Amino acid sequence: MAKKSSGKKTTRGSHAAWKGELSFGLVTISVEAFNALNRQRGDIHFHQLHDKCHSRIHYEKVCPIHGKVTNEEIVSGYEYEKDKYVEINSDQLDALRTHEERTLTIDAFVTPETVDPIYFDGRMYYLIPANRSAEEAYVVMVDAMQRQGRSGIGQVIFSGKQQLALIRPVDKLLSMAMLNYAAEINPPEKMGRDFKTPKQKDRQLKLAQELVKELSSDDFDFSQYEDTYRDKLEKLIASKVKGHKVVVAKETKSEPATINLMDALKKSVAQTRRSQKALAARTRKSRTA
Repeated sequence: MAKKSSGKKTTRGSHAAWKGELSFGLVTISVEAFNALNRQRGDIHFHQLHDKCHSRIHYEKVCPIHGKVTNEEIVSGYEYEKDKYVEINSDQLDALRTHEERTLTIDAFVTPETVDPIYFDGRMYYLIPANRSAEEAYVVMVDAMQRQGRSGIGQVIFSGKQQLALIRPVDKLLSMAMLNYAAEINPPEKMGRDFKTPKQKDRQLKLAQELVKELSSDDFDFSQYEDTYRDKLEKLIASKVKGHKVVVAKETKSEPATINLMDALKKSVAQTRRSQKALAARTRKSRTA
């Protein structure tokens, strides 16, 4: 009897964004990179329509001599002089990559706090063993990095250019986060000026530290955050599809209360402590129930 399919799309069935070797010293692991972002929960995109007939606006690729062309007819060209190009195809670009350039070599292992979040460019991938023979070394390296609490830093040719990447263990997998180079980041000193020093800085600082301490969490659950705006947008679209009139609740606007920093900090600390005590009481009650 044939085994019934679960119907779930496996990672192997999706398109790999990159294929190559992951190198740790003399250890080399064949891996494939798959996008970590769930596109089904990505942005809701709107199309542009003509306001008179509501037809969709199209952007076509057109040659001034031959008219509309297909993607298969398009090649890449570099303009070395005005209106003069040299054509370069993907095979020629791929041939430029040596074995080393097809490899993501880990140059150093660092603690997570070494890399400031400002360096992350937003692209995240999972690195998966490309074949069965790569699995043993892969599992060992994931475990070793987790036990040492370290992430790897290296360079890789990705999307046609050399890029910096951070490799770190996530559960039983390795993830690859693309990083900006230091030269691509504007230093903080370019952004501002000297700020006004508070007259009661020491007292305000002490209260601010108390507030940070009260709101600190060692078991933070990232899944508690949800995209509520997307849900409302989906309901709006569904309502419009059904032809219903969209009714938007009126929001009562109120001017923010004027309060000085010292009073705000004191009240924030007191309010947070009350909330924490109430939460602890509810937790104890639920456990004894």
